[in-house]
Amino acid sequence: MLVYGARQVGKTYSLLHFGKSFYQNTVYLNFENNPELHQIFDGDISPDKLLPKLQLVANQSVFPEETLLIFDEVQACERALTSLKYFAEQSPEIHVVAAGSLLGVALNRNKYSFPVGKVQIEYMHPMDFEEFLWAMQKKDAVGIINDCFINKKECELHAHFMEIFKLYISLGGMPQVVNEYIQSRDFNFVVPIQKNILDAYVADMAKYADPKETVKIMAAFQSIPSQLAKENRKFQYKLIKSGARSADFAVPLDWLKSSGLIMKVHKCHPPETPLAAYSSTDFFKVYMSDTGLLCCMLGLNNQSMVVQAFELTGIKGAIAENYVASALRTAGHEPYYWESDGKAEVDFIFQHISGNVIPVEVKSSDNTKSKSLSLFIQRYKPDIAYKVSAKNFGSEGIINSIPLYGAFCI
Repeated sequence: MLVYGARQVGKTYSLLHFGKSFYQNTVYLNFENNPELHQIFDGDISPDKLLPKLQLVANQSVFPEETLLIFDEVQACERALTSLKYFAEQSPEIHVVAAGSLLGVALNRNKYSFPVGKVQIEYMHPMDFEEFLWAMQKKDAVGIINDCFINKKECELHAHFMEIFKLYISLGGMPQVVNEYIQSRDFNFVVPIQKNILDAYVADMAKYADPKETVKIMAAFQSIPSQLAKENRKFQYKLIKSGARSADFAVPLDWLKSSGLIMKVHKCHPPETPLAAYSSTDFFKVYMSDTGLLCCMLGLNNQSMVVQAFELTGIKGAIAENYVASALRTAGHEPYYWESDGKAEVDFIFQHISGNVIPVEVKSSDNTKSKSLSLFIQRYKPDIAYKVSAKNFGSEGIINSIPLYGAFCI
């Protein structure tokens, strides 16, 4: 198995916990901080040659089907990634799982030989609101929210869940951040952790990209708050620097996407299946993978954001939109947006497993009127549409009203 995602989303912790819970022992090898491991993989990488050396380095035995062998930060060693193919083919009784923070970046390098068809791939996202409720010891809330979603009925605890949701928006879904808040209930301890995670991302840019690309990657990354601050969220290269062009920053943006730091949501017109065939590479929006880190980059006072009423306008409306984008992605949907001649725009559309195209409009306050969504429904006649806002659950015709905290149900 290969697990990848952005740094600090909890890959290593989850794998170690899995090994402790279900295996007799766990052998953990980190390729980022142990150069000696790289030398082992320079030669023959067949399992019968590798295992004696790995056991020697780890000072532990590897037992068939009873040991979980973890290759962490595997992006730092190309041959270790390639070896997964040989473990699958020659020694399936040896259970191996690999993880990496920048695997998406590494896999884009031409020299990498990826074990296609031999590896189960899992992508780990930051915690969504459902998982945040679990962490806050509010599992019962998940059942209540799901019930209201399925039955399209108002939630009696709407105001209470909106308060918890505001807290989630500020904290985000990075496990270390959430855990610190649970322990201390103090944003003065939380914000430095968010800043440390952002600093680690910047350090990765310098470590895993050449110097010229690093400067461009950092510039593109630092422009995201100003990109989202615009009323029109479409990505503009000129906001990175004056005179910037697609040719200069297309690769840096792909680096950020591959590393799991950002999401790119492309324009799709007409909204016909398959959506990928009708999407535009020239027009897109960029969102952060975690709203807490976005709030940190924006310099918002997280504590005051939690206390204030949830009348999100301007940049706060962009944060709500960012949240819905990440909720859709975490739920397994690939979101696009729809625009018609610059006159109408629906925030997100996605292709349901049934093949239907479903529109999702985000309204950050109680004002949920949407001419664009009405036009989309009139023109394309979808089976169902979602309007996500600060309003309670409800429905009107094919439009289902979903409160922001219920977006994970979609």
